[in-house]
Amino acid sequence: MTDSAALAWPPIARFVAAERRLSARAVRAGPVASGCYEFLRFGVKQGWACLFGGVLLALLVATHLFYPRDAILPRYDFLLLACIAIQVGLLLARLETLEEARIILAFHLVGTAMEVFKTAMGSWTYPEFSHARIGGVPLFTGFMYAAVGSYIARVWRLFDFRFTHHPPAWAVLGLGAAIYVNFFTHHFTWDARWALFAVAGAMFGRCRIYFRPWRRYRWMPLLVGFGLVALFIWFAENLGTFAGAWLYPHQRGGWSMVPPAKFGAWFLLMLLSYALVFALHAGNGAVRAPPGRANTASRGAATSVTLR
Repeated sequence: MTDSAALAWPPIARFVAAERRLSARAVRAGPVASGCYEFLRFGVKQGWACLFGGVLLALLVATHLFYPRDAILPRYDFLLLACIAIQVGLLLARLETLEEARIILAFHLVGTAMEVFKTAMGSWTYPEFSHARIGGVPLFTGFMYAAVGSYIARVWRLFDFRFTHHPPAWAVLGLGAAIYVNFFTHHFTWDARWALFAVAGAMFGRCRIYFRPWRRYRWMPLLVGFGLVALFIWFAENLGTFAGAWLYPHQRGGWSMVPPAKFGAWFLLMLLSYALVFALHAGNGAVRAPPGRANTASRGAATSVTLR
């Protein structure tokens, strides 16, 4: 059996042997037990990949409910310090790799730049006071974007992603750059999001992502994977606005659900996030076809980047 990806995080490596005993029991119990175990394992891996984002979302809700409004340290500044402490703690505990920290830094810079522009244009606001801010943007907000990048990097490693019919790197990076530019320019010129959706569909329409929850690789269309992640980001955004971390114009008189139309924006952000992770790690991995397939990556038909 292939070594578990959990071995990448030494503090939990000691649990791998116990997990293998549990998986052996599931195999002996028959296909139903094996199927249930694989589903459970899939969920645990997803939860582990969401570690940074999950902790951040819990902090948003907890501080909304319990943080003193008259505290000397404003809530947003507390969130910034908490995010930094979490980041340092994850690195010291070796629960996060330096590569993942590098991704978080890149997303922090990219996200903060977009936040400064978007708040200046009135797309959303941060209603509470903070000392650490750029314009109308408290600095903790960069970690919200970083959480998306952290998830992609971690889930890529944990599920050992492989691809077929993946577009070439220049196309992925070009699409990501176009999406980022459109987040700014659509305020002044034509909004190209529908064209970007069409380009993404053409680029990734044939692409399958192969992932390994347990012993076997499963697959789904990569566009479906993008859509599912964007949907969960939209759920998290509703929770974040409910916690008052930021507000859209229609929420200033009282909270209401983020419109489903925002799903499109998060889908584009998902593509941008994927492109950034791809760019940061493409040079570190090997080009591999999914198991049981000929390696046709030299013709651009099958590629995989292993996050080491």
